[in-house]
Amino acid sequence: MKKIFLPKPISWTILTGICFLILMTLMRLIFVYFFRAPISSQNDLTAAFILGARYDIRYVSIIMMVTLLFSFIKPLDPFKNNLGKKIAITIWMLFVNLLLFFYTADFIHYAYVHQRLNASILSYIDNPLISLEMFWQSYHVIIIFLAFILIEFVLYKFISFTYALINNYETTSHRIKSSLIQIAFFILLIYSAVGNIIYKGGQYPLRWSDAFSLGSDYKANLAMNPMQSFFSSLNFRSTTIDENMIKNNYSIIANYLSIPIDKQDASHFQFSRVNAVVENDTVAPKIKNVVLVICESFSAYKSSMMGNPLNTTPYFNEMKKQGVYFNRAFSPAYGTARGLWAVLTGTPDILEGKTSSRNPLAVDQHTIISEFKNFEKYYFLGGSTRWANIKGVLNNNIADLKIFEQGSYQSTEINVWGISDKDLFMEANKTLSKNIKPFFAIIQTADNHRPYTIPAEDLKVFIKKTVPKDSLLKFGFENNDEYNAFRYTDFCIEQFIEAAKKEKYFNETLFVFIGDHGIKGDAGTMLPISFTEQGLTNMHVPFLFYAPSILQPKEYAMPVSQVDVMPSIASLCNIPYTNTTMGKNVFSIVQQNKNTIFLYDDFNQQIGVLNNEYYYGYQLKNPNKPIFESILHNEVVKNDAAQKQMDILTKTMYETSKYMLIHNEKLSIKK
Repeated sequence: MKKIFLPKPISWTILTGICFLILMTLMRLIFVYFFRAPISSQNDLTAAFILGARYDIRYVSIIMMVTLLFSFIKPLDPFKNNLGKKIAITIWMLFVNLLLFFYTADFIHYAYVHQRLNASILSYIDNPLISLEMFWQSYHVIIIFLAFILIEFVLYKFISFTYALINNYETTSHRIKSSLIQIAFFILLIYSAVGNIIYKGGQYPLRWSDAFSLGSDYKANLAMNPMQSFFSSLNFRSTTIDENMIKNNYSIIANYLSIPIDKQDASHFQFSRVNAVVENDTVAPKIKNVVLVICESFSAYKSSMMGNPLNTTPYFNEMKKQGVYFNRAFSPAYGTARGLWAVLTGTPDILEGKTSSRNPLAVDQHTIISEFKNFEKYYFLGGSTRWANIKGVLNNNIADLKIFEQGSYQSTEINVWGISDKDLFMEANKTLSKNIKPFFAIIQTADNHRPYTIPAEDLKVFIKKTVPKDSLLKFGFENNDEYNAFRYTDFCIEQFIEAAKKEKYFNETLFVFIGDHGIKGDAGTMLPISFTEQGLTNMHVPFLFYAPSILQPKEYAMPVSQVDVMPSIASLCNIPYTNTTMGKNVFSIVQQNKNTIFLYDDFNQQIGVLNNEYYYGYQLKNPNKPIFESILHNEVVKNDAAQKQMDILTKTMYETSKYMLIHNEKLSIKK
């Protein structure tokens, strides 16, 4: 009898698993054959196939683990007990049925809507008879069913063949060694199922968004397998959209977004509007570049701009006096990923529980940054862009984006967030100073976040301060580490701006600073009481346009939002663009000096709107118990007309935002 070193259950699962991986790769080749790649994606599909193999390894490894778990139980060892054999083959056949079902549905789904199978297909269950009739009339159901049965039979025979093949061998390894081999192999399978087996970074597991980091919709769809795309999107199906609410109040949103009357269309939810070039513009010709800085946890009430007695941001406060500053700016929802999403897409991230960047159904997004056609585009982050699956969103929606992240810099990493903010700014400045073409750069900071690390080399210049506990608590800080980290943000911005001033690009650059979110806390008398009581400090952030040689200093007190960042930058630069979401150009509404913005508190599940006079909101589970407060007089007020108007606007903006999250595809792929 022929001999093998590995235990029979392991040898069988390896052989069978490899064959299934070959089969799944074959399915990917069939995908390429039937769904031809666009010319732009035909050059090299190798990376898509390699990443696709990693997704396939994940699911094959899971089935292999389940099979081996039973083999660890001696009475259920498939090579020592007939019952164990039946169980093992049954497990593999369940996998066969799973594969056949998902790949069949996936090919049909992609042929129909040009998207890999995802959880949205479950919506057909809501109307099962209609869906079945449509399926019967559209496809050769009987042929598909017969092919399904035939392939299932062939694969059953193949699995039985591999079993018989391995069973003819004799294991040479000792019983103890066999046990150790089984344990080691099982650990390897766990690692493979996580999907990290060949990822060089190793910090994050394999995610669906990695497919969209390939920079091409087609390559991303090729890399994904139907199980990955389906199960990744399953958690996001619970979101329902009240389209009747949007349709019945369409005119309210259309007027809010300043959509021209002749362009309004309630039946098709027309939200798109075009911003044309302004003739004889005097500002834009002076702006050659844009640097957008998204500051971690840049809470407004903790800063010097709000008059905080601890004077945490003196340098930024001086910059404010030289720029255009909005002292009532908000992130529409709390969280770094939600803040970045709002800035990039112009839509509030109101997905319950998880962020939209993690939602495969929302991966395609039109962003106004793409309208900066002749600009080099950069994204600088001290750590990894794999957090919150943001890398897929960036690469999939911003063409030719150059990402600088963990591993891209010469500077040493100081903690989990990568290099320090000071080093991040210096590295970015070094890159931008060498740029010849106009550029649009996004720099995202991270040090104003636990563990509040300040590098030893910076402590030679940056002097930490110690403030009594009672003063810290009174003015918004938990401890001296947080307080000094906030001050360190100001120090890093100072180092950046002072370094940039020495470069040629400085006088031709528009610098825009905005916080990714605020922090809940007691704002005392620095802000209206409702900001503290209703947790608005959680979202209240500084927002500054800084170009001292170009812009006239001005400060505005009307509410504005992160969703307004991109349209405002494009308008200031006189870039023609198409706006498809909730953002507005703040410079077009400053004359009225009034505005209304939408806010979403994920923790309290509370939605609301804020204008120059009032805050209105309610918890989603208790819509009949609204909050309506004056932010001018710090009191609950009685104004039925205003309350009713804000109630309708809250509900309509909430439903419209949910709709936009999954209906804001890149303009080039809109149907």
